[in-house]
This record gives sequence, structure tokens and C-alpha cells, in this order.
Amino acid sequence: MTTQNIDQAKAEAFGGQMMGVLNGAALALMCSVGYRTGLFETMATLPPSTPEQIAKSANLNERYVREWLGAMATGSIVTLDPATDQYHLPPEHAMSLTAAAGPNNLAVMTQFVSQFGNVEDGIVESFRKGGGVPYSEFPKFQAQMAELSAQVFDAALMPVILELVPGLKDKLRAGIDVADVACGQGHAINLMAKEFPNSRFVGYDFSEGGIAAASKEAQSMGLSNARFEVKDVATLGGATKFDLVTVFDAVHDQAKPRAVLKGIHDSLKQDGLFLCSDIRASSQVHENIGSPMAPMMYMCSTFHCMTVSLALGGEGLGTMWGEQKAQELFAEAGFRDVDIRYVEGDFMNSYYVAKP
Repeated sequence: MTTQNIDQAKAEAFGGQMMGVLNGAALALMCSVGYRTGLFETMATLPPSTPEQIAKSANLNERYVREWLGAMATGSIVTLDPATDQYHLPPEHAMSLTAAAGPNNLAVMTQFVSQFGNVEDGIVESFRKGGGVPYSEFPKFQAQMAELSAQVFDAALMPVILELVPGLKDKLRAGIDVADVACGQGHAINLMAKEFPNSRFVGYDFSEGGIAAASKEAQSMGLSNARFEVKDVATLGGATKFDLVTVFDAVHDQAKPRAVLKGIHDSLKQDGLFLCSDIRASSQVHENIGSPMAPMMYMCSTFHCMTVSLALGGEGLGTMWGEQKAQELFAEAGFRDVDIRYVEGDFMNSYYVAKP
């Protein structure tokens, strides 16, 4: 390669793009700090304020807050009035950074960047030797995923997601048997159990910590119609019959997704229903170019979903397995009439409704 065959304008443009990548990565870490320390929540309640005032309101060290504000101001996340040294979080920005934003809170996702960075050495080794990084290397992942999914469930499970299936809420009110597979900390089950006391709910997950947290929440909510069981969901079999089985953003994580889906299929009653959400994507990379969160999702796949599956000798579907692959695996498991539906304003998920 010589200078004669290099397009200098393209080279400079890409150099600028890489600066954006570095600045974006830096801001992601700083936003994670802002979320975890409550700085965004604090600033959302304050008028334009000095670093000292912000630190005092947040009960944090002023020197660290001041440096953090430097990143936030130069990154155009907060505004700065240099005449008064006052910083402000615009309400339009708070709509993507605080708990009040609900499913639109993107700051909660920035926590994954630092967590995944902790396993980079293991990921690099897996690139060289194959295999993967086991789930045990992600001690914070389940709690962070529970926090992320709870935002969605609290805002959308009852009024939006369950409404995707006409008549489903009527059946739940009358009383049916429901299982949530790979339930994590069980928040979706507990919300449904509270809303539909005539129905009976069970959540399955291989994580003892997740099941303990789910059971504790159910107890605190006074629920008698929700129970949770530590279980390898690849061993569901078909002895127990359910009217409804749900899986929320978990099929792609499984070491044996085909066995999981077959077990779900065989566990449903003849007139039962499978409701599954998963990352909204195409199985073809070129069709994901331009998708708002595609690079982030491929990173999550490489650093968690795919590698955890491969660490167990699994299939390694990955986060971005996509709708085409999903339909292929659903059909292979025996599902018919697989319908893909979307929720307005939710660009992250596809919702699959299928019958056995």
C-alpha cells in the first residue's frame, strides 16, 4: 500500500469515526458511573448547579463529581454555563438516563460495558482456542439483567405485551397454568401472579441465586399462586402440561436451544400457546447494518450470550441469531403458525406467538 492509492479523505473520515468510537466507549463507562452513583437521578431534580452543589445533593465526593461532569459536558450529555460553572441535565436527556424513563432508560445498559471488560482476557483466549467464558465469571450479570428487564415488564407487560395475543388476559383472569422458562429473578411471573390470582404460575431457571431472589419477591408480594424451581430448562420434557409458556429474551442464551424449544413444545397443552420475546434482528449481518443497537448487541453476544453457551459445549446461537433462525428452530421443535409481532416504540425485541 502506498500513499498514491490511499483516499486521504476516507482515511481522515475513518480516523474521525474511530475517535467517536473511543469517546463513545469512554462515555459509556462514565454513564455507568453516573447511573450507579445516582448522579443522573440527582441532576434530574436540580436546577443548573455547581459541582459542589451536585456532589452535596448526591452525597458524593466533589472531586470525582467534578471530573465526571467534565466528561458529561464535553460529551454533550449535560450542559455547562462557563460563566457560573453550573451544570444541568436537560429533561430531554433525562428521558434516556433515569429510572423514570422506564424502558427508554439506556443508562442502565451502560453497566454491561465495564462488566464485559472484566472478561476480555477470557474472550481473547476463546478466540484463540475456542470454548467460552462460563456464566460464573459474570457475577453481576443476572442482577443487572433483572434490573433492565424489570423496566420493560413494569411498563409494558400488562398493557402491551400480553395484549399481543387477543383473549389471553381473559384466559389468565379465568385461571390457567403458566410457566416462564429461564425466568431469571422471576419478576415477570410475580407481576402476572399478582394481576391474575386465579392462574397458577411457575418459573424455571438454572440459577439458584435467581430462583432465591424470585421466591423472596413472591413472598414479599404475598403471592400464593407463584412458585419457582431450580431447573436445567433443557430437561423440561413433556410430563407437565401448560396453557401458556413464556420466554423473555433467553432462548439465544441456551447451550441447547433446540432441546429447550422441544421441551416447551411438548410441555404445552394441545390448545396451549408459546409467547417468546427475543432480540429484534435478522440472521443476516448485512440486514442489521443501520439497526440502532446492532454493534452493541453483537458485542453483548461475543462477551456473554454466545460465549456462555459455548463454555458449556453448546450451540452458541448468540444474541443476534435473528428472526430467520428463530423461525427455523421453532418449526423444528414442532411449533406451527409462528407469528412475529412488534411493539410500537420497542426497537429491541421481536415477539413470537406460536402454537404447538
